[in-house]
Amino acid sequence: MLMPSIFGDAFMDDFFGFPQERKGAAASQTGLMQTDVKETEDGYEVVMNLPGYNKEDVKGELKDGYLVISASTNINNDEKDENGKYIRRERYSGSCQRSFYVGEDVTQEDIKAKFENGTLKLMIPKKEPQPKVEEQKYILIEG
Repeated sequence: MLMPSIFGDAFMDDFFGFPQERKGAAASQTGLMQTDVKETEDGYEVVMNLPGYNKEDVKGELKDGYLVISASTNINNDEKDENGKYIRRERYSGSCQRSFYVGEDVTQEDIKAKFENGTLKLMIPKKEPQPKVEEQKYILIEG
């Protein structure tokens, strides 16, 4: 159904009270996973906005020198009248992910994380890459 342009693209979303997510909108436009990185004397402070997510929805993983933060949620808002008939039924499912290169010498024990009021705060230490010790590998010569 075509709607007059005065309503904009999100007319029905506003009517039904959907989350701030807009179809086609980038995550940074909705405030989702907006990230501030501040360098401190000892490392980096990363503050990430995750509105609408709970602590249980957020996961952090360290893999091959990359810190990967992912969040996923499933919301089901069923409303029924006194006869058990649906008045409104809405479901929302979504996930998002960001990754940051932190270096291969940083371990998961080094990273401190705290989630509070929809904001994830991470403290990542600075670690100088350790020089690799060259191993001499000899070939056994028989004879």
